[in-house]
Amino acid sequence: MQKNTALHTALHQRILDNLTHAVLMFNGDLCLEYINPAGEMLFTVSAKRLIGLNASILLPADSHLLGAIEKGLASGHPFTEHEVHITLPGHREATVDCTITPLALASGDTSLLVELQQLDRQLRISREGQQQAQQETMRLLVRGLAHEIKNPLGGLRGAAQLLERELPNPELKEYTNIIIGEADRLRNLVNRLLGPSTPPQKEPINIHQVLEHVRQLINAENGDDITIVSDYDPSIPEVLGDRDQLIQAILNIVGNAVQAIGVKTVNPKGEIMLRTRARRQFTIAQTCHRLVCQVEIIDNGPGIPEDMMEKIFYPMVTSRADGTGLGLSIAQSLINQHGGLIQCESHPGLTRFNLLLPLDQGKKKTLTTNDRQ
Repeated sequence: MQKNTALHTALHQRILDNLTHAVLMFNGDLCLEYINPAGEMLFTVSAKRLIGLNASILLPADSHLLGAIEKGLASGHPFTEHEVHITLPGHREATVDCTITPLALASGDTSLLVELQQLDRQLRISREGQQQAQQETMRLLVRGLAHEIKNPLGGLRGAAQLLERELPNPELKEYTNIIIGEADRLRNLVNRLLGPSTPPQKEPINIHQVLEHVRQLINAENGDDITIVSDYDPSIPEVLGDRDQLIQAILNIVGNAVQAIGVKTVNPKGEIMLRTRARRQFTIAQTCHRLVCQVEIIDNGPGIPEDMMEKIFYPMVTSRADGTGLGLSIAQSLINQHGGLIQCESHPGLTRFNLLLPLDQGKKKTLTTNDRQ
């Protein structure tokens, strides 16, 4: 009997730990007794630091959620509120469906079960899915166009070489050299448009070694003109990936940040931060991963123009006169090949790129309709 009870308890624990919405349990004094991994992700604080805190300490005094919890305890009746805007620690805001259920215990005490389903998350998943589909369509179009350009370029270059051999005046070879040089330049551009030509050769790698390599490259090129600050989470396990491709993806983004800061820096000194964090129960392309490595690349440059934010990952889109618009497109393609995703938010004085790489490849769960509801 005790064995069956223990098995049921373990099963219930696994169910709670794998739910995609946050579950919190408060006692009659409104002290937190349990929070699942999705709740830790929502509050961005570990359960170890949260357990035992009173709701009035956990949540700001003006938080709607705090009022709803107190209301649930006072009324003793379950209720649900939809599309509630709540304030979380650090004055972050989120939109959730909130269900509060008072539970009468055998001892006569009352506990409070709080379920928070974050609507922002569903909107993000939907928006990112649409963006990925659009970017993939654009990449296929560009790749098809690039292949069509490469064929006549080869013929053009070959004809120029044959013509060069037949010219009676050596001085005329200057013109054939121009044709050959420009054909080579266009071929290189087309090759970059085609993106990575080989699939990633994945192996376990330390993401912090990759970031430090990029930092050394940038420092060697820019010296003391830009400060690069690192804030790493040493507990993050190794990532399964292609070291060279990840270096290229991160270097493309950091290089863009360096150029943006060089154009016009809002703050007196240009600064780039490289930060890593682990995220739990994070969804990438309709797949919910138990653990994800988040690499943040943050700069204090002028920001990305608002009218370009939806197009920055498209090929040939750039706000710089000397830019090719390929760096971010290639970076997104490389990270996508690793099963990951790049997000971006920007305003004057702060631009943040989030690179998200799954740490549980082979142990992932595809979202069902019920997960998305």
